[in-house]
Amino acid sequence: MNAISTKGSAKEVIRVRDRFYILATSSLADTRTQVLKHGETFAVFDRYGDIEPIGQSAQGVFYEGTRYLSRMVLRLQGSRPMLLSSAVKEDNMLLAVDLTNSDITSNGNVLLPRGALHLAREKFLWEATCYERITVTSYSSSPLSVSLSLQFEADFADVFEVRGMRRERRGRLDVRAKAGEAVLAYEGLDGVLRRSRIQCSPRPSRMDAGELRFDVTLQPKGQEVFLVTVACETEPASIPAPRPFQIAFEQAEGALEEARSQSPEIHTSNEQFNDWVNRASADLRMLVSDTPQGPYPYAGVPWFSTAFGRDGIITALEMLWAEPLMARSVLAYLASTQATEVDPQADAEPGKILHETRKGEMAALKEVPFARYYGSVDATPLFIMLAGAYFERTEDRSLIKSIWPNVERALRWIDDYGDIDGDGFVEYARRSAKGLEHQGWKDSRDAVFHANGDLAEAPIALCEVQGYVYAARRRAAELAEALGHAEQAARLREQAAQLRAKFEEAFWCEDISSYALALDGHKKPCQVQTSNSGQCLFTGIASPEHARRTAQALLESDMFTGWGIRTVSSGTPRYNPMSYHDGSVWPHDNALIAAGMAGYGLSEAAARVFTGLFDATLFLDLHRMPELFC
Repeated sequence: MNAISTKGSAKEVIRVRDRFYILATSSLADTRTQVLKHGETFAVFDRYGDIEPIGQSAQGVFYEGTRYLSRMVLRLQGSRPMLLSSAVKEDNMLLAVDLTNSDITSNGNVLLPRGALHLAREKFLWEATCYERITVTSYSSSPLSVSLSLQFEADFADVFEVRGMRRERRGRLDVRAKAGEAVLAYEGLDGVLRRSRIQCSPRPSRMDAGELRFDVTLQPKGQEVFLVTVACETEPASIPAPRPFQIAFEQAEGALEEARSQSPEIHTSNEQFNDWVNRASADLRMLVSDTPQGPYPYAGVPWFSTAFGRDGIITALEMLWAEPLMARSVLAYLASTQATEVDPQADAEPGKILHETRKGEMAALKEVPFARYYGSVDATPLFIMLAGAYFERTEDRSLIKSIWPNVERALRWIDDYGDIDGDGFVEYARRSAKGLEHQGWKDSRDAVFHANGDLAEAPIALCEVQGYVYAARRRAAELAEALGHAEQAARLREQAAQLRAKFEEAFWCEDISSYALALDGHKKPCQVQTSNSGQCLFTGIASPEHARRTAQALLESDMFTGWGIRTVSSGTPRYNPMSYHDGSVWPHDNALIAAGMAGYGLSEAAARVFTGLFDATLFLDLHRMPELFC
């Protein structure tokens, strides 16, 4: 243990080697965070607007999969100010934090009474730069002289390191400071030079390799403004130089307004429902990043702020009725990254659609296989489904003609690589030792199991994946017909019909009135009641009678919480409502299930699911649908 700080309440902050920890009993141990994102940059702050290096904390400013700022804490006279309020604007663009001072004493004398100063922090991201404006206002009746400091560090940790992975070697750090600017540089083992350039206006009174300080003198009702930028730079690539705060803010606002103008306005007579829709729209706009092929919805902050095939496709499918242009750019992006060769380390085969892509140092060095990783059994048929649904919505023949070769390659992947053992079903078994063990949307280690709780052995054929393949062949037949390939269209429809018949025979489980979760490597069905069976309604592979019974089973008390359908039944051995995939409720999963119910005319069942999700938003923070809840 190197040191224990004794400044103010910081006795509860312990530094061990190069890492800080806050005691669990500490009032500082507030795990609530505020999130900003723009393009390839995202930032996670605590409610004070600080970045505190607490254990394996996810806080920081990240750019292209690397943490460019791992510590940035504001101190007034060496102490943490008191929090008044903290909020991200409804449009997710700006973090606004209001602070004041606690009693600041020396030798028992009060030098600065509590509440004499108001500190307003405003932060936003724009073009790989974090902008901050700190406004200090005095409400004292006499002049005040105080010091304001920002302590900073950059560890340049790869996002997988922040998640807990350990590396045997790292690159070289270098920190240099001069008047008004500090440059924290990291030369990675991948040969890329990454820099965090911290600049201030006005010039600070003092600046060194880990702290900048402003000495402030304020008259009664006086005010001072301090501007700080943290630019994330890489070489040989370059980013625009930081702009003045107000200019950058206006540019960011203009870009957000332009994005908002591309979306329809949705308004109903229910204000609570409007709040839900508006929150979802703002969150989706924040997650969208520009690619050479157009805007792509990234999967989530902090761990999944990158392009995922499955997530992008499902988002585009669910938004197709309102924003079809999103589907267009998702299709174009995934077509451009479609696998062209066999690469076992990336779980890639010709025609396969991307699972995820990463830009960090560990991906570049193949310490993780995710630079371009294809370990997803469902993204490929989902890609075809999206292409067909997009054409039905838009009749955009030019795009479909341009990606038709990609659709055909995806169909060949289904036949040549997806069906591992030639039984007519698409299975998965990872080939990369570092890849995902389970390659459906439920990719937890324990997500696929039998009724007695035993884990299923690969290769595994998931029920919903067979539905995706069925729908993909039907959608591909529609596209083939539209492009004048009548014989191919007829062949695809026949394949779909054969798959549907085989599926009913192999997957239907009379005892649970539902489809088996999967067939394991021995073709033994996993007779477990799961939400996966509900997605078989979304794809249309279920027979009408079995669709009705499946929907009924999903709304029984062991599956339906009142807020949504669980991922697995509460009666299964592995049920855990707090798990990732074994009992929690996933909104996207419920949305697909409800759409499937409606497609079979089961409107009352669909309405129960929809109403449950809506009711949940009334109690969720900001009316925001999380990835999952319990």
